Amino acid sequence: MRKHMLRFSFVCIMMALFLIPVQALVHSNNEEAGRPVIFFIPVEQTVERGLEAFMNRSFEAAFEAGADHIVLEMNTPGGAVDAAGNIAKLIQDTDIPITTFVNPDAISAGAYIALNTDQIVMHPNASMGSAAVIDGAGNAADEKTQSYWLSRMEAAAQLNGRDPIYALAMADRNIDLPEVRAPEGELLTLGANQALEVNYAEAIASDRSELLEFIGLDNAIIEDMEVSFAEQLARFVTNPIVIPILLSIGSLGLVLELYSPGFGVPGIMGASALLLFFFGHMIAGFAGWESFILLGVGFTLILIEIFIPGFGIFGLLGIGSVIGGMLLASFSMTSMLIYIAIAVIVTAVAAVLIFKYFGFRGPMKKMVLTDSTSNEKGYITNETRKELVGQIGETLTPLRPAGSAVFDNERLDVVSEGGYIEQGSKIEIVYTAGSRIVVRESK
Repeated sequence: MRKHMLRFSFVCIMMALFLIPVQALVHSNNEEAGRPVIFFIPVEQTVERGLEAFMNRSFEAAFEAGADHIVLEMNTPGGAVDAAGNIAKLIQDTDIPITTFVNPDAISAGAYIALNTDQIVMHPNASMGSAAVIDGAGNAADEKTQSYWLSRMEAAAQLNGRDPIYALAMADRNIDLPEVRAPEGELLTLGANQALEVNYAEAIASDRSELLEFIGLDNAIIEDMEVSFAEQLARFVTNPIVIPILLSIGSLGLVLELYSPGFGVPGIMGASALLLFFFGHMIAGFAGWESFILLGVGFTLILIEIFIPGFGIFGLLGIGSVIGGMLLASFSMTSMLIYIAIAVIVTAVAAVLIFKYFGFRGPMKKMVLTDSTSNEKGYITNETRKELVGQIGETLTPLRPAGSAVFDNERLDVVSEGGYIEQGSKIEIVYTAGSRIVVRESK
């Protein structure tokens, strides 16, 4: 009986020890469950398609976590119009309230993205604006593109009840707003206080705590989204400036590999550049496995053409397969065709210069015939009998203009210098070259 009592007491004590932390944990989880969740998403560096892919992933994570609010921590000099438009659509299609915290810059495409969010909070030293659309050379875009961009800026401002005149002034230097812009004739860029005055910012905050206090979520659970290494790589690779450089390095490296004996640095460099291009576009969400398959098929066909000549058919199919993979991996077929054209021109010019000044080496030497048959190497087809020049003979057959003649009892095939010569005519040898003996009628 005493043993049973001891066992019962031990079980009760152990249950009490386990229940206390469990109850505390349940209570703690209930407290966590009652707190709002806010996602902080960095919008940094250039606005491009890699950033768009990261934003898509971040918004999906916020939705799956049941986030109560999203904050875009913005510091960008702007970037691509198409990527900014897609990010703006992503913001508009999201039911979760979104605040942009400008710290310190929302320039160009960054200003457009910020205007699409529900509210804007600026750091005291922040600036927003200067949103003219420019082409790849840094010049003002054409009139059609300018008109489209102005309409998008106006619509973004009106989306949250802001006066569109200021958004238009950010993109059009011809709009005069002397009360908020100096000197005259420049694109509008608003400081924090100016943005607050014209209702382009709802508040000014020096840090996150002031921001959260303004939003009313100072007790929220904070989730920080971070750009992964793969996404950083994808953002770099999908930059419009980097793409043609990568393609040029890839194609030039493979051409140089044909020039170099063995598989060495040029081949590794070229293959790595192309794989980096496809990998970055896959991470960014533009390329699928079909692009890698086409790339592999293309390389295989090109190798077949090099080692088993097929009248160029395998080579053309291989090049077409590689280009097809690039087009499938691109976010813009027109842009990709331009990038490919740039890479082809760079590679062609470099290859011509290399082969001109350094000759053919490596596998290229095996594919290009450089030997010639010359007398110096012992290749003699017909000996030129210069001693015959000046000899007089007689035609055995009519020369029309070719025929036979005899010279010092030696029969030779000859050809007349011009017209017809009758049989039995006296002739003179005037020129010899190999087996060719030229004669004329002798007076």
